[in-house]
Amino acid sequence: MTELAWTVVDAPIGPLLVGGTGQGLALVCFRAGGAVVERALESAGRRLGCVPVADGERLAPITEQLDAYFAGALRNFSVPLDWSLVTGFNRRVLRELAGGVPYGAVASYQDLADRVGEPGAARAVGVAMAANPLPVVVPCHRVIESGGGIGGFGGGLEIKRSLLALEGVLPAPLF
Repeated sequence: MTELAWTVVDAPIGPLLVGGTGQGLALVCFRAGGAVVERALESAGRRLGCVPVADGERLAPITEQLDAYFAGALRNFSVPLDWSLVTGFNRRVLRELAGGVPYGAVASYQDLADRVGEPGAARAVGVAMAANPLPVVVPCHRVIESGGGIGGFGGGLEIKRSLLALEGVLPAPLF
């Protein structure tokens, strides 16, 4: 059995749980308080067949990149990703998002559906965004409605707005 190394990162948008395997970063969770961390680690460990082990040192490359991203000094994450927590259509959509929607840009749910060859699947793209195990790094906050509306976000709309403001897509919140 392999290990799922994990740590909690203090970020301007609130604490983030990050977890990785020998393959790469596998998990990022918002609002990483006690119960959220316990549930996320139990679920990810079961699904990955891994034992969760607190090990911030092993995750230093991603924590350093997250710090640089939130400081406005990093636009592209370069840590390897472990896609094991996502399969099928969702994986195709998230991989397209990761490689095809750069920092400071947005794409619509419909645009991503078109890019993966499923033009009738805009709503399914929304489901894929909600199931993203790697938010921030796989930037589901960059996906908006076709008409320009902000759309939904599993981490909450205030976090989505903050991330889009950080990237210069939206003005910074006044309060």
